Amino acid sequence: MSTYKKVLVAIDLTEEAPQVLNKAKSIAESQAAELLLVHVVEPVGYAYGGDIPMDLSELQDQLDKAAHDQLGQYGEQYGVAKDSQIVTVGRPESEIHRLVKEQGVDLVIVGSHGRKGFQLLLGSTANGVLHGTECDVLAVRIH
Repeated sequence: MSTYKKVLVAIDLTEEAPQVLNKAKSIAESQAAELLLVHVVEPVGYAYGGDIPMDLSELQDQLDKAAHDQLGQYGEQYGVAKDSQIVTVGRPESEIHRLVKEQGVDLVIVGSHGRKGFQLLLGSTANGVLHGTECDVLAVRIH
C-alpha cells in the first residue's frame, strides 16, 4: 500500500523547474500516486504595490496565458494530464494551501534554494508552504 495517493508539485517555470519535476515524477511513480502540476501567478498589482493608477489586466492576462502554455509543455513532457495541470493567481503559499485542501493532497513538493541569513528570516515560498500545510512537504534542493 502506498503512503501517498495525491502529490502536488509547485513549480516556478524557471530553468530550474525540471530538477523539482524529476524528483516529483519519481516519487509519484514509486507511490502509484496522482501528480498535480501547479504554478501560481502572482497578481501584477503585488509587483507594483497597487500604487500605480493604471489597468494592468492585459499584462496579467499575458502572464496567465504564458504560464498555461509553459505548464502545458511541462505537463506533456512529464506525462501529466491536462486536468491535473493547474495555473492559479494569488500568493503562492495561500494558493498551495487552498489546493491541498480542495484536492485532497497528501504530499507537496516544492523547490528550495537553501537560502540563509536575512533571506531565510524573511521567508520563502517553500517555508510558507511548510508552515501552513497539514500534509507532508518535501523541499527539493535546487542546484
